[in-house]
Amino acid sequence: MVRSIADQTVEELGGPGSVLARQRRDHVELDRLLHELDGATGRAQEDVLTRIDRLVFSHAFAEETVLWPVVRRVLPDGEALTLRVEEEHQEVNELVTELETLGHDDPRRAERLARLVAVLREDVRDEEDVLLPRLQERLDPAELRRLGRQWEFTRRIAPTRAHPTVSRRPPGNALSALPLSVLDRTRDVVDAVVRRAPGQLAPAGEAVSRGLAGLAGLVERVPAARRGDRPPTSR
Repeated sequence: MVRSIADQTVEELGGPGSVLARQRRDHVELDRLLHELDGATGRAQEDVLTRIDRLVFSHAFAEETVLWPVVRRVLPDGEALTLRVEEEHQEVNELVTELETLGHDDPRRAERLARLVAVLREDVRDEEDVLLPRLQERLDPAELRRLGRQWEFTRRIAPTRAHPTVSRRPPGNALSALPLSVLDRTRDVVDAVVRRAPGQLAPAGEAVSRGLAGLAGLVERVPAARRGDRPPTSR
């Protein structure tokens, strides 16, 4: 019977550089942020959601481009295992995109937010209890560390925002990664400046952010960005 990576030591996971240890560190940080989100309202809630987004979307992109193709190659049921997680990632993308359009007084917001938290927790459990332990059975520690370096590099240059129409698999996600990452990370900087800027400068910064979002939307809709998806996640 496989053991959850949540119950293993760092050494058992292949060392701190192992992809399993790196994944778990992100999951621990996500859990901390979800606890911080609980009960937060207004601007505080938006700030926590922003930090969750920046963690979750770069993490998921690294999984989808680096990790899940390996799972499909080395596990006989890798296709089914990764498709389940990709469906969870797709739902997270759609929920975050919808939440960005809902005001704080919208009656749908609390339900959508609760669903987002539930899907994120479900995703962690599917990965830590099922998928990653199965991968651990097939790869030795050196391979896990090599995969960890690839995963970390990809995570650091990945898009940081929801893109629900982009493929969850190569080649679409890989082809769209560079322009979306540049646009997302530029928008992150602009939004951070807007939050600190004097009130009279905020409208200009917000206009720039909306323009960058519009460009990202165009990239998402390029046919090449949608190649590789399976029907359950295709939009």
